[in-house]
Amino acid sequence: MQKQTLSFQAEVAQLLKLVTHSLYSNPDIFLRELISNASDACDKLRFEALNDASLQDGDAELKVRVSFDKTARTLTITDNGIGLSQQEAIEHLGTIAKSGTRDFMAKLSGDQQNDAQLIGQFGVGFYSGFIVADKITVESRRAGLPAAQGVRWVSEGTGEFEVSESQRAERGTSVILHLKDDANDYLNAWKLKGIINKYSDHISLPILMPKEEWKDGEEIPNDPSGGRQPGEMVATGEWETVNQAAALWTRPKKDITQEHYDEFYKQISYDSQAPLATTHNRVEGSTEYTQLLFIPAKAPMDMFNRDKAAGVKLYVKRVFIMDDAQALLPTYLRFVKGVVDSSDLPLNVSRELLQESRAVKAIREGCTKRVLAMIEDLAANEADKFKAFYAEFGAVLKEGLGEDFANRERLAKLLRFASSTTDTTSVSFADYKARMKEGQDAIYYITADTLAAAKNSPQLEIFRKKGIEVLLMSDRVDEWALNYLHEFDGTPLQSVSKGAVDLGKLQDEDEKKAAEEAQTQFKPMLDKLKEVLKDKAKDVRATTRLVDSPACLVVQDGDMSTQLARMLKQAGQPAPEVKPILEINAQHPLVKKLEGSDHFDDLAHILFDQALLAEGGMPDDPAAYVRRVNQLLEKA
Repeated sequence: MQKQTLSFQAEVAQLLKLVTHSLYSNPDIFLRELISNASDACDKLRFEALNDASLQDGDAELKVRVSFDKTARTLTITDNGIGLSQQEAIEHLGTIAKSGTRDFMAKLSGDQQNDAQLIGQFGVGFYSGFIVADKITVESRRAGLPAAQGVRWVSEGTGEFEVSESQRAERGTSVILHLKDDANDYLNAWKLKGIINKYSDHISLPILMPKEEWKDGEEIPNDPSGGRQPGEMVATGEWETVNQAAALWTRPKKDITQEHYDEFYKQISYDSQAPLATTHNRVEGSTEYTQLLFIPAKAPMDMFNRDKAAGVKLYVKRVFIMDDAQALLPTYLRFVKGVVDSSDLPLNVSRELLQESRAVKAIREGCTKRVLAMIEDLAANEADKFKAFYAEFGAVLKEGLGEDFANRERLAKLLRFASSTTDTTSVSFADYKARMKEGQDAIYYITADTLAAAKNSPQLEIFRKKGIEVLLMSDRVDEWALNYLHEFDGTPLQSVSKGAVDLGKLQDEDEKKAAEEAQTQFKPMLDKLKEVLKDKAKDVRATTRLVDSPACLVVQDGDMSTQLARMLKQAGQPAPEVKPILEINAQHPLVKKLEGSDHFDDLAHILFDQALLAEGGMPDDPAAYVRRVNQLLEKA
């Protein structure tokens, strides 16, 4: 093959410009990324060799080597993993196949230190080498190909790269960084070992560096004081392992510090912050496995994309099997990061087998219980951390009400809401129950598009008047999740926007009597309103729930709320046509004005549309609403 000069994918060229000009605040990350890539290449070889042992070619001891040459000013990271073919070098080093850089660019904050930490998160870790190098040479040969089919890839981080065939005796990859003038620190063994110990100590493969020993300087000839030349570290010609070379989760807990856990978490999650909580356990019994799980401090940008692959890393007997093993945790815990290492699963386990395996179901249950225990511990003992957790992950935790029947009660105890008596999302169902009024027999709540819409809903007026607390729910998932939770600790949950308001013992006999009289007295007007609004409203009735507002919309018990129907339509999902019930306040001046009005029809439509607006909806014909209001204003 002749040497080819190819152009980078446009997004890669854009990324390289960013890397080489902006991300200098934490340049050490390049070594973490390149060693991680080398480790992944070895894991891939080990996995493929399960079906084809010849790929290991008599060299089964997988390792990563880091070396430098002060004279040539190069730093080389070499692995004996799966390697690259010519086409793979063009595809993987010239394009960003999956993540792209649009998301990467979108997440940049302008804080160089934080921005640099994002490198690995978007599958662009290789390009971080250009932080310290003005030229990178990659020499590789894929396992199973002959020595003559090696490949050499060279780029100076501009818009192009060169690819040519090369002779390479051993399989695997060497990444050779031609260092910039200001990167002399990386020609120092002590500096490199420090970075490896900090970021890559947990890598289960040995990371080797040339062994060095101190050599005193030669005596200075004819020096009466016996002086010597300066001493220096010199290579012995041997290699030494500079990391623990043992997977972190396999080491005894007493030998692991929180700093070790934090650095391991940052490595596997590409997060710049330490985790909020950590759990590390070995489970023995009918199913044996080790779990090392973390709750992040911040939610990822794509947390609500339920189609995105998420989950923990799966190992079997310390052999890496797959990233994002979704079967090991329920979907509502998709924010959890970590590792599960099983002793029982077969090494050739597939994603399909994971769905059916009894051992996997036991691991899933165990991991779920462990994560919920971590969250419960935060709630009970670390209020500030739990508040931070709930602000990031509370909404996704609610999905568990509909997904995890076995843990529904545990989840319900962890939920927090704002209420009509507090703006902070801090009220639990237990807190609410503890301060229910005497005679109150339900937990009242309201769902809305925003907290402001919930707090100012007309449907709360009678509850405010009587001093009854109502939980305010404004997460998009609330309406759906509450369909699966009908009571808490024996007390039913009641939406204030569904069904007729029934305050039971909290409503005195005079109020009940007044409501019945209003229904009878205003029956002719209610019937007329029903006729005018027959295309919009399922029914029209007088109510006692309103104090200051003329009207509000509710739905019948068991019907889908108008809010949930709107959400489904916005998401492109099929939703039934929901006709709400219009409830009117018979004592309100605007309602009284309806009787005998020459503009009854217009007023009726305005009354309905205003009730719709008050709950966050939008009239089917906004222009008609504006026209009706303007006409009435002109005649006023």
